[in-house]
Amino acid sequence: MAKAPKPSSNRSRLYVPEPQFRPGDTPDYSHISVPADHTPARPDPLCDHHETAEHALKLIRVLRFNGDAVGEWDPKLSTDALLGAMNDMMMTRAMDERMFNMQRQGKMSFYMKSTGEEAVSVGHAMALKNSDMIFPTYRQQGILINRGASIKEMMCQCLSNSGDPLDGKSIPVLYSFKKHGFFSISGNLGTQLIQGVGWAMACAYKNEDGIASVFTGEGATAEGDFHYALNFASTYRAPCIINVVNNQWAISSFQGIAAGEGETFAARGSGYGLATLRVDGNDILAVYAATKWAAERARKGGGATLIEHFTYRQAGHSTSDDPSQYRPKDEAEHWPFGDPVERLKTHLIKLGVWSEEQHEELAKTCKTEIREIYKSAEAMGNLSGATHVNDYTMFEQVYEHPPEHLEAQRRMFTQELD
Repeated sequence: MAKAPKPSSNRSRLYVPEPQFRPGDTPDYSHISVPADHTPARPDPLCDHHETAEHALKLIRVLRFNGDAVGEWDPKLSTDALLGAMNDMMMTRAMDERMFNMQRQGKMSFYMKSTGEEAVSVGHAMALKNSDMIFPTYRQQGILINRGASIKEMMCQCLSNSGDPLDGKSIPVLYSFKKHGFFSISGNLGTQLIQGVGWAMACAYKNEDGIASVFTGEGATAEGDFHYALNFASTYRAPCIINVVNNQWAISSFQGIAAGEGETFAARGSGYGLATLRVDGNDILAVYAATKWAAERARKGGGATLIEHFTYRQAGHSTSDDPSQYRPKDEAEHWPFGDPVERLKTHLIKLGVWSEEQHEELAKTCKTEIREIYKSAEAMGNLSGATHVNDYTMFEQVYEHPPEHLEAQRRMFTQELD
């Protein structure tokens, strides 16, 4: 009879990933290599997916910190396009600041900022056709602003007032704008992945030119929906772009909890036979160039591309979150890839088409415009007073054929109003 093994100090133990820095620590990102040569090279969009394997491990960049745009990925955008991008990013940031402050005053129940991630949304939207369908997360406000959506309607959705096209039925920031190709946001991020891939498959089945672009965070890559989506996207060569916004933090857990200490998130696409790109998410020119490449590949029948946007969430996860409880307060200031707005500003100044004075003036203009739009939106109601939403609408646009018990409640409700 075999003897039971003796206890050993070498026995395996459960490993739980821990972030490198906690409150009170001094952040040190010296372990993150900022590539100086702006590699890798730009392959043909219809190349074999194996040719993008190195792109999943390196980092596509265009903007140097001194403002120069270099390398094969430089999209060489016009001055007007660059200035438009700056306006959209700064309007997004100004709206975030206003809405965050209004939530703190009790005017709405909830809000989520996209501070530090504006280049991901704006750069991505610029590279697509307005007819392409976006399946976003709650930090892609910049896509709506770039596509010309009504900021007042966005604010009314957050305020859940009489101007809310959804009649107060959705959580604030879970925008829905069909006319702008912006699919209703799901608070459970993983669901967007399979919906987006399914939409793309339908476009291909109907021989349409449209593509789908779906977003998720690095935390949701640990969910099953992510792997289902990659499997279907690869098997059926769905014309879609799968975007993983790696902003280093999920709700309050760092990216290591989603296996971020292993290979890159982009590398997960390689295992499914997908083209993969990893891009500096704070470099709007790199985001634009990578998206343009992936869109061309999808539209020409090359299949899906997984893009990891390597960025940093400067603010809390939401107004319900206090990031100072789990990371250093000044961690954002130490992020080695800087701030996307500041990097584009430096580039525009280097081109000779911008100045510090013009930048300050634009910031003031955006702040004033957002303030005035907000006043107009709040006049239609807010949570600290009256929302002015017709309560009767709670029975509408929920079921195609309402069940009998709801019909009975509707009749009772109507009688009480009478």
